[in-house]
Order: sequence, then C-alpha cells, then structure tokens
Amino acid sequence: MRFSGRCYRAHDPKWAFSSLSGDGAKLHGGRFNPKGVAALYLALTIEGMFAEMSHGFAHRFEPLTVCEYDVDVDDIVDLRTERARKAEGVSLAGMDCAWLYDASCGRQPRSWELSMSLIGRGAAGILAPSFASGYRRQLVGFERANLVLWKWGPDLPYRVSVCDPSSRLPKDQSSWS
Repeated sequence: MRFSGRCYRAHDPKWAFSSLSGDGAKLHGGRFNPKGVAALYLALTIEGMFAEMSHGFAHRFEPLTVCEYDVDVDDIVDLRTERARKAEGVSLAGMDCAWLYDASCGRQPRSWELSMSLIGRGAAGILAPSFASGYRRQLVGFERANLVLWKWGPDLPYRVSVCDPSSRLPKDQSSWS
C-alpha cells in the first residue's frame, strides 16, 4: 500500500542535524530492525511520538527536538489489524516480543525475523501498532500506530522530507561541541 501523510519524530537535540538518518537505529537495532539495518521510526500522531519517546513510563523528558515529516512512500505493509497481520502471516505476539532482551541474550528476536522477511519481499516499511508500555490501550488504529521505514529518500516512490521552512535545524553537530 501507499502511505501519504504527516508523521512525527523526536530527536536528541545533539542529533537533530541528522533528522532523516536511520543511523542510530542501524547502530543499536530497534524493535523492527536488527543492528546493521537502517530504519526510520515515525509516529502517526504527536501523542504517539511522546508515548514512544517515554517508552510509556512516567518520567520526565530529556530535552527533545520535535520534527514533522511529510511522507509519501509506496510498498508499505499495514500490520495494524489482526486481519492484516493474518494475511501477512504475522502474529501480534511476534511483533510485541521482548526484542531487546532477546537480542541481549544472543537470540534473534521474532520481530527482527518478521522485518527481514518483509524487507526480503520488497517492503519499504510497515504500519505497526505502538508497543509503548502503558500507552492508552483503548485507542485503536491510527492513534496508536507508528510507521517504520527501511527505504526512504528525497524522491518518489519513497519520499520523506522533514518540515523545516525556516531552516532552524542545525546543519552539522558543530553547535554541540
């Protein structure tokens, strides 16, 4: 499917100059990308972005640079509903696995297996429910979803751009030395 819309992401201000990079996810891995695979994690709502940044825990936020993105990407697999997951042969339990614990124990997380399978089939990314702990579970669909991209760039069919009309984002990390 094609996803076209606005998304949100919060950055450590030190890395805001690299707002379209998936390098942090590539270096550390994430729920839907093993180490070595770049990924761009975006929330579909501002509320969802804050839930993801806090991991659903009630603690004070560190300073963040919040960015809005314009996204127009093809080859997205929508895994927000049980019906869609079943059609793709994906289980919610596999997506909601303890990926960080599994990886730290040297086991391949099921969510990484899912991602690598979808990437191998040509998927540019997924729409996935949020797994932030404590996030309001009564919200459904759009309100609790994230877009995870494995293919993105400045051009169609995988266009992603950060909204910065006043050029406020830093151009490099020199402002943090």
